[in-house]
Order: sequence, then structure tokens, then C-alpha cells
Amino acid sequence: MAQDQKETDFPLHLFHHGNNDRIYEIFGAHRAVQDGKEGYLFRVWAPHAAAVSVVGSFNGWQEDVHVMQRMVDGESFELFIPGLKQYDIYKYCITAADGRKLMKADPVAFHAETPPANASKLYDLEGYRWTDGAYLKERKQRDPFSSPMNIYEVNLLSWKKHDDGNFYSYHDLARELVPYVKEMGYTHVEFMPVTEFPYEGSWGYQVTGYFAVTSRLGTPKDFMHLVNEFHRAGIGVILDWVPAHFPKDAHGLYEFDGQPLYESSQWDRMEHKSWGTRRFDYGRNEVLSFLISSACFFFDKFHVDGLRVDAVASMLYLDYDKRPGEWVPNIYGENKNLEAIAFLRKLNEAAFRRFENILMIAEESTAWGLVTKPGSVGGLGFNYKWNMGWMNDVTSYLTLNPFFRMNNHNKLTFSMMYAFSENYVLPISHDEVVYGKGSLIGKMPGEYEEKFAGVRAFLGYQTAHPGKKLNFMGYEFGQFKEWDYHEGLEFFLRDTYEMHGKLSEYVKALNAFYRDTPALYEVEDSWAGFEWLAPDDADRNIVAFLRRDKHGHEVIAVISFSGADAEDYLLGVNGKGKYRILFNSDDGKFGGRGRLGKRKVFTAVRTPSHGKQYSLRLPMPKLTCLYLEKAD
Repeated sequence: MAQDQKETDFPLHLFHHGNNDRIYEIFGAHRAVQDGKEGYLFRVWAPHAAAVSVVGSFNGWQEDVHVMQRMVDGESFELFIPGLKQYDIYKYCITAADGRKLMKADPVAFHAETPPANASKLYDLEGYRWTDGAYLKERKQRDPFSSPMNIYEVNLLSWKKHDDGNFYSYHDLARELVPYVKEMGYTHVEFMPVTEFPYEGSWGYQVTGYFAVTSRLGTPKDFMHLVNEFHRAGIGVILDWVPAHFPKDAHGLYEFDGQPLYESSQWDRMEHKSWGTRRFDYGRNEVLSFLISSACFFFDKFHVDGLRVDAVASMLYLDYDKRPGEWVPNIYGENKNLEAIAFLRKLNEAAFRRFENILMIAEESTAWGLVTKPGSVGGLGFNYKWNMGWMNDVTSYLTLNPFFRMNNHNKLTFSMMYAFSENYVLPISHDEVVYGKGSLIGKMPGEYEEKFAGVRAFLGYQTAHPGKKLNFMGYEFGQFKEWDYHEGLEFFLRDTYEMHGKLSEYVKALNAFYRDTPALYEVEDSWAGFEWLAPDDADRNIVAFLRRDKHGHEVIAVISFSGADAEDYLLGVNGKGKYRILFNSDDGKFGGRGRLGKRKVFTAVRTPSHGKQYSLRLPMPKLTCLYLEKAD
């Protein structure tokens, strides 16, 4: 039920001061009772409007039937309409100061018509029976930094589609996607934006409904069911969230009350020209309350575990995607957007204050410092950042013919120069498998089987490298075709062709090994958890290092990106004794050549190598990842 009018004064005060992180409790349309009559209470912020009315199917879309009244703040409007029911559609008819009539969707609507229709729908969020209490209790006790995090990035509209081309619903996904992710051994899923959006070609990144999940796949409670089922399976849910910009669709936030409101009115900060969108005004308190409330809304009402905040770099820099003369420096003569910096700090502080052990992940593509450090020490306050430098380096390296990789060896090793400066996620995301970049397996040089071997070796390297992991759907069974949002994934490849099926089994086994091996995830913030063994063997395209858990247990990773076998590879190790192979990407069951046969144990010899007194002689197959541990 909506709040009594007298109870809105203080929330409105907080809203106008940028300190209300739950505006969804006062704005929007809420089921209410007045004078013994049931209906819905509408509230909207439109400070420049001359008048606002509620229009919809229930009044023939006539603007003079349900005229809203100004609230005590003089900038917001409200109206109770009796007799309305859930799923009735509505908009606000806003009379601008110049007399224009604007038909706008509710910025705080909880549900919307299915695009291309764009009206808001009345919807009551209350009443869903959550059964994820055990999962949420465990999440509160979990240390996210020393826990495994292996993320499967999904576009819910194109993971699978029905034979007639229709989308899988949230309930369809609960039946099929949840057990699939569980079977494959991922710890988290990350959904590309599910907030309501009009244009499918934007992949969800041009949002018109910041408090509504897309109705293409069902209702808000259907989405709650999907999250609940993931949690019951022990899998965390991360949402891609877009506070950097919004589209210029007429029904959306664009010049909402007849002039810039959610967007900046400053000429140099108003537009993202190359994206054709508007930038939020981070200097306006009400916009801060709106965005921070949107973020908190999904933690509060949908129990999600984290947000991946999109396009942070575009927010931080005044000259982002601009040429000289197209931007104005800040008061210090710099290119930093001081208001956006303050917003991001405030966003993270609010989210972590209200919700325990959640994830706030920045997609920040530059070398901006202290992204994952608290605002109190000059940071932005996230707890993770996508490592875009690592991603750019390794994807560039992987496309090279092995003969030329020796001259680019630093692309495999440079990330360790800064690996502990932030808390990182290592992403091979949707952005890396579109627009001619090639799928992950399509990036690999060589013949058919070599491409699969290259993928297996790379995934072994990624899994052992410090940082949490993220990969985009379809990589796990080697889809050659680039991702196309119009179509579902080509799962028939896994079920029909041997190498694709074996790659799927490899990813499943690798995920299980990662999850069950604390050395690969417990210590990711210092050299205490990492040691180079062979960082500079460029001639043979080999890297080797060890990972160490909190108790000192070590796992050695040796990865060959070479096009030739190293028949007698001498690898320096920390001590004498026997070393056992724990995992071998060249195993025949994974589609490999099985060059090591049944041999699992190697004895260190007193032969110096890589600065160590003892070494192992390994028959190192090309394009292979091996994990070893000391056997005694």
C-alpha cells in the first residue's frame, strides 16, 4: 500500500537533497485505499510542468479527466484514482511551460507494455513468496574477495529461443537456464540489461524503465521467480545496469517535462553524440536519488546479488568521446567530471549501507585509479572492476599466429604489473564476440583441432590468473558464429559434433576444478597468492606461475600457447620431490591429443632453471594448460 500523504514530506525532502535511496516507495503508481475505495495513487516529479494528468485506457486517454494536484514541494504531482486494477495501462500527459502536450511513461513504473508499445502498466510488487532465505543467509556470511566467482554472462533474450522465434519467458529460463548453469559449474550469472528498453538493437543499454524489468519475457514476479530459482541452486545473480545515459525516445526520460530534467542542461554535458543518447545530470540532487534508488530497488525487491555498472569511463571524463572545443574543463581546469565522481561514491556507499556482501562492479575501461577503494581514501567505492587492459591484451595475443606470439609475450604477463592495484574481474564479454571481432574460438589461429586446443589453453590460463572470471554465453561449447541478438545459441553444435561436446565437458571440468581449489581464488589481492615461475619464455610461448591459498597450498599452472610441442621442457620449481598433474587440457576426453598418456607424476631434478635449484622435465604439448601440485 502507498504511504499516507503526510508521510511523504520527509521522503520528498530527502529526494530533493539527493539522499532518498528508495523513491520507489513514494513515486510511481501504488495500490492504495482512500475513503474506503481501492485504487492506485500516482506521483510524479515534473518541476517545469504547467499541469500533469493521468491518462490511460480507463479514461479514454483524455487529458482533462484525471488532473493531478501539486504536492507540498511544488515540483511533484499526485492523484488517487479509485477502481483501477493491475495491468491497466497509463501514461502522464504533461503540459509543458510552452503549452506542448507530452505523453510520458512513468519514470518509476514497475511494469510496462511489451515493446513496441510503450505505456506503463499498473503492477503490485508485493506478495511474491521468496524461498531463497538460506542462500541470502549464506551470502551475508561469505567473504566475496576470498570466494570463487566464475560468471556466465547471458543475454536472456537470445540464450535460447522457441522454434517459432519467440523469446524464452522468465519461467522458461528458470526451467532450462538455471539447471544448465548449475550443471556447468558457474557460481554466478550476469544478465545483460533487463531494465525495460524500446530498441532491441541496443541490447538493453538504452533504458526507458529504470524500475521495470522487460515485459518481453514476463512480469516482475516472473523475474522474481527466476532469481529465486538461481538462488535455490546456489547461484548468484548480477544485473548489468546503465546509469551513464538514456535514449531520446519521446515517451522516456528525454526532456521529461518539456525541457532538460534528467539530462544535463549544459551544452557540453547533455549528449553522448556517438551513441545518440542523453547523459544524466549528476549535479542534480533529484537525479542522484532517482539513480541510486534504481540500483537499490533491484537489491531490495528482486534480491539480486550485484550490479555491473556500465560505461563508467564515459561518466568520469568530461572529454569522453569528444574533440577539443567540444567540452568545458571543471573548476580545476581538468577533464574529470566531479559530479559523476561524487555520484559513484554516493551510489556505492548507499548500496553497501543497505545490503550486505553485494557486488558493485565497474566496467571502467581506462587507468583511472582507486576504482575499488573507498571514497574516504579518494576511491570510487566499487568492490570489483572489469580488467579491460587484460582483456584487450589477451584477445589481441590470441588472434596471432603462434610464430609471431614471441614478440608479443608481454601481453600475457603485463597484467601482473598492476594485478593487485584493484579487485579485478577478468572479462571475455559480449563486446568481444560481435562486430567482426570473432567468437572466442573464431579468434584462434590454426586448423580445426588447434582452435579447440587454443580455447582450452586460454581458459586454463584465465582460470589460474588472479581475478574473478567472466565469459559470455556460447564460448563454452565453441560457437564459431558471432553472437547475434536475433537468434538463440547454436546448442546443436554441442549435441552433434564431438569436439564441441568435448569442449563443453572441458569447461564443466575446469569450472569444477576452479570452484574446488582455493589456491585459485582465496588470495587475489597480493603477491602472497601468486609467484612467477616462467614469466619470460617468449621463444616457446610458455608462461608458468603458481597460485597459493591462505594455508600455503600451491597449485602450479603451466600454459603453452606455442604451435609446437616442447618435448623436454625444463620448468624451475620451489623444491625437490614429486609433482602430480591435477588437470590436463590435452586429455583425450576433452578433445586433446593425449600426448602425456597416463603419466601423472614427475620428479624434480637438481637442475637449475628459471632461477630455481630444482626443476621438472615436462613433455609440454602445444596449446596446452597443465595444473600440478607437490605430491608429497
